[in-house]
Amino acid sequence: MPLKRAGAFFLLGIAVLAVIIAVLALPNAVDVDLTRSAVRFFGLYGFLFLSITVLVTPFLREVTQAFGKPFLKVHHIFAVIGLVLITLHPVFNAIEFSLSVFVPNFASWMAFWRLAGRPAFILIYVAVFAASLRAKAPKYWRAFHALMYVVLLFGIVHANLIGNDFRSIGIALIFNALFIASLVGFVFKRYRSYKLKERLSR
Repeated sequence: MPLKRAGAFFLLGIAVLAVIIAVLALPNAVDVDLTRSAVRFFGLYGFLFLSITVLVTPFLREVTQAFGKPFLKVHHIFAVIGLVLITLHPVFNAIEFSLSVFVPNFASWMAFWRLAGRPAFILIYVAVFAASLRAKAPKYWRAFHALMYVVLLFGIVHANLIGNDFRSIGIALIFNALFIASLVGFVFKRYRSYKLKERLSR
């Protein structure tokens, strides 16, 4: 099936949002070395695409119709883009500093949340691995795959506390809105599942 108008508008919306983020982040990239700019770029766009991956999950039928492709194929495309970008975020951070950027910091409550991207990086791969067990462990994989919401929570707190680009009100508004939308999507998804079970039980 060909891409429908709704799917085209959705992709256009992502492209426009990506450009807006670039324009808002650009002033903070002036006089900053290339590695530091890469860390910021991969963090911002990794979070963007992971948020989109999560946001589309309650809309299986709508996504399939809009893109003319199976939901999982569309979902996985966004997921792979987000995973690659968010993986490069700490990789370039490690290039700039050290491999310690991969180790969670439990020195204090505030230290943990300031560096919450570290445990988030571990959890995202747990969630991805859980998805690969979809066929082998149908009863359990969803619980672990739902860690993506924890990943987004850790990521947004980490970004709000120490993200240089979050000094921009526009950047902060966009990414906090994406996180809130992800939570709303989760609630909506659970509501849809509840209503479906209710109908089937009649």
